[in-house]
Amino acid sequence: MTATDPSLTALAQSWCALSLLHGRIEAHIERALQARHDLSAREYSLLDVLSRQHDGEGGHLQMKQVADAIVLSQSATTRLVTRLEDRGLLERYLCPTDRRGIYTNVTDAGLKLLDEARPTNDAALREALDEAAKNPELAPLVRVVEDLKVPATA
Repeated sequence: MTATDPSLTALAQSWCALSLLHGRIEAHIERALQARHDLSAREYSLLDVLSRQHDGEGGHLQMKQVADAIVLSQSATTRLVTRLEDRGLLERYLCPTDRRGIYTNVTDAGLKLLDEARPTNDAALREALDEAAKNPELAPLVRVVEDLKVPATA
């Protein structure tokens, strides 16, 4: 394969279209969440991921798992957790069985904000997908996203 291989060019073009779709969706959601809830898309994602934890076996996520889930580095995730903790939306505490482990839970205020922001997030996502579907280059990707059947816990 060479850099001028037509299939490589098509692959690169497809990647650009996917990147464009992601960027447009993320920007639209970001604006809506900031305007209505003073919450960034990353903050919303963090609250959402952490709200799904439970006290059972494997129910609490390690910081690396959280970072992977919200697509940030561990250090950036830690800074984000600290910001939300400072706002009273998260709290950290020591693991009862391993004093080296630190868990992060969403506070009642964080859960309330997440519940208030969820409809905004969902509506902004729908709006961004509807707008992107008007673009012939993005429409096939929108259909794929709409047809995906991903379990809620993934």
